[in-house]
Amino acid sequence: MLADGLSWVWTLLLLEFWALGSQGEPLSAPRVFLSFKEMRSTGTAHHFSFLLNSTDYRILRMDEDHDRMYVGSKDYILSLDLHDINKEPLIIHWPVSPQRKTECVLSGKDTNGECGNFIRLIEPWNRTHLYICGTGAYNPVCTYVNRGHRAQAALHLQMPQSGGRASRAADYSTTPEPMGHQEYIFRLEPGRVDSGKGKCPYDPKLNSVSALINGELYAGVYIDFMGTDSAIFRTLGKQTAMRTDQYNSRWLNDPTFIHAHLIPDSAERNDDKLYFFFREKASEMGQNPVAQSRIGRICLNDDGGHCCLVNKWSTFLKARLICSVPGVDGIETHFDELRDVYIQQTQDTKNPVIYGVFSVSGSVFKGSAVCVYSMADIRMVFNGPFAHKEGPNYQWVAYTGKIPYPRPGTCPGGTFTPNMKSTKDYPDEVINFMRNHPTMYNAVYPVHKRPLVVRTNVDYEFTTITVDQVTAADGSYEVLFLGTDRGTVQKVIVLPRDDLQTEELVLEEVEVFKVPTPITTMKISSKRQQLYVGSAVGVSHLALHRCDVYGEACADCCLARDPYCAWDGKSCSRYSASQKRRSRRQDVKYGNPIRQCRGYNSNANKNTLEMVQYGVEGSSTFLECQARSPHVSIKWHLQKDNSDRKKEMRSDGRVLKTEQGLLLRSLQLSDGGVYYCTSTEKNFKHTLVRVQLLVLSARAINNVLAETGGPAASTASLQSSAWTPSAGQYKDLLTILSQPEMSLINQYCQDYWHLGSASPKDPMLGSIRGKDLKELKEQKKPRNRRNHDDQIEGQET
Repeated sequence: MLADGLSWVWTLLLLEFWALGSQGEPLSAPRVFLSFKEMRSTGTAHHFSFLLNSTDYRILRMDEDHDRMYVGSKDYILSLDLHDINKEPLIIHWPVSPQRKTECVLSGKDTNGECGNFIRLIEPWNRTHLYICGTGAYNPVCTYVNRGHRAQAALHLQMPQSGGRASRAADYSTTPEPMGHQEYIFRLEPGRVDSGKGKCPYDPKLNSVSALINGELYAGVYIDFMGTDSAIFRTLGKQTAMRTDQYNSRWLNDPTFIHAHLIPDSAERNDDKLYFFFREKASEMGQNPVAQSRIGRICLNDDGGHCCLVNKWSTFLKARLICSVPGVDGIETHFDELRDVYIQQTQDTKNPVIYGVFSVSGSVFKGSAVCVYSMADIRMVFNGPFAHKEGPNYQWVAYTGKIPYPRPGTCPGGTFTPNMKSTKDYPDEVINFMRNHPTMYNAVYPVHKRPLVVRTNVDYEFTTITVDQVTAADGSYEVLFLGTDRGTVQKVIVLPRDDLQTEELVLEEVEVFKVPTPITTMKISSKRQQLYVGSAVGVSHLALHRCDVYGEACADCCLARDPYCAWDGKSCSRYSASQKRRSRRQDVKYGNPIRQCRGYNSNANKNTLEMVQYGVEGSSTFLECQARSPHVSIKWHLQKDNSDRKKEMRSDGRVLKTEQGLLLRSLQLSDGGVYYCTSTEKNFKHTLVRVQLLVLSARAINNVLAETGGPAASTASLQSSAWTPSAGQYKDLLTILSQPEMSLINQYCQDYWHLGSASPKDPMLGSIRGKDLKELKEQKKPRNRRNHDDQIEGQET
């Protein structure tokens, strides 16, 4: 037990070390973080702003050929413009009938508003129609939606259809399409309603996946009211309706379906297989981990067996997906709950790259990981040994007996079975073997046997992933967009290093929604350079890049290492291969501004913020300087008057260095001088702020107060007893002293104590009253801070 405990501790230490950079900075810290308000101000993000009484928005289908995106929510189907999701959105209202909702409520299923029609399936039926299914208040239903177009000459007001209503604001029959002489049609087909059983879940909280291939619908779904019967179904089409073996925990054990995707095995179409990604309970009670991630597959031309497994898959196989961090003594820390999958297509359609997002199911620590898998490794596992178990008390072992021919899981009429046209032609021993051995013994490990991205000791988890292939000046990069359960999206690249090591860079993290909410779906359009994000509260789309937020200098752009961005000679902008090489600067691999920005680095400090700040002897003052990037180191130096030497400021009893700046307590006259705030990254130094601090002696301040007739002057001699202002007076005094115009001191004090008695010779002071004076002070307070903020943003690296 002690050894196991020590191994676990070492594993946690390894995870923590993995998440730290060489200088102790967390690699998970984004270079740029933009709040929701900041994102809106950039003009690169737009939220679907139509107010609908709906929730649970899911991006279910992208139609880039027609520039449309189809979104399902509670009682609504949306067709949005990919260029601008708020431009003439097309909306269908498809609620359940009042009677059905009443029946659902009486069954006790409306605790959290589940008695609605939650759209869970949108598949293209043909060029003009979509096949759409919803939960139907625990009575799933499906229908067809006409999404074609027609000539403007036939325009007329669309009347509500039975079973649903088209919103006039979103009905294209009333709004001409600006391009050409055609407009979209988006409406329910009247009278064409099918049962959604085996296509869509009853319970909106249960995930389902689907794929419509050659007119046949394949779906991973729960098919009963209580949510206990899970299956992979085939419905519609001409082939026999099929499903997995019912209530057989060896096949499916309380699964959560994540994704389904068709991946061909060879040039022979009969070898095509549909892969399902899901997680399920471990097949043995007490087994650790409790959850296991799976990849399963079936042959599209599977017809089932002829004596057993009738109308049930006879080619269904599954294997475990491993995403773990190897530890000491061979112990692995598993991220065992699959959350999302993205299939990155390559030039070889048979070998896409598979990205999976995983989280930790236990309560020991919170973490997420991204693992990458190759189809070669997946096929190797499916061609390997089968898992075998004799009885309930036996352990799973590799099957060592004779494997029947054709090999279980092989598709009929394919490369290895050209003479068998149907699975009904398979011998009984093959079918019986399949029923009892659906699981492969070996597991699928990620590329390099470790995760690509790891997050531990953070207050969030990854929920979704999408990937973009980006061409930069020094190569091609995969940019990962990772959604979180706090409503943010991280843009990440992982660079290869020597000895199979990698370097992870979080280029930016942005808040997509005003209220933190888990991101449920994400789709990407490389063609339009847009990312589309869905959550329970709505839909947003944002640009894939915001180059100008990195800074105004060439070094800032180079240090960002964003493959989307490059220095064009004047600003940080979208990289284009057509740019003149002489002015273009980009270095994603190394981010070396000293080498890349020759000729531009001399200008890096020209816009350094310069300011004068006043302090009072014995009081405290704060010199503000904050770099937006967490990867830079900040140092403060002090240069005394009439001296060329700069002394580095270090924290001690009176000096405190913070992330926001430098705090000087109990100021002394010797603290006066010029303070330099310098950032260093990749050996590139950049002066952010130059502050000249003037420390005013307490005696001089007391003399000024005495000349203005301060209350202390009439009661005691300032030489013998210094006047102590009240808290409010002291605050206002420091406000004025922070201004460069020392002549304001006399004016301020006179206005403060003799308000209303100003000399008529001074019309400005005579016009000042309490409210006006307060406004004057408020205007003067933020002057330095505002200018500082505006200029510092352009200098941060």
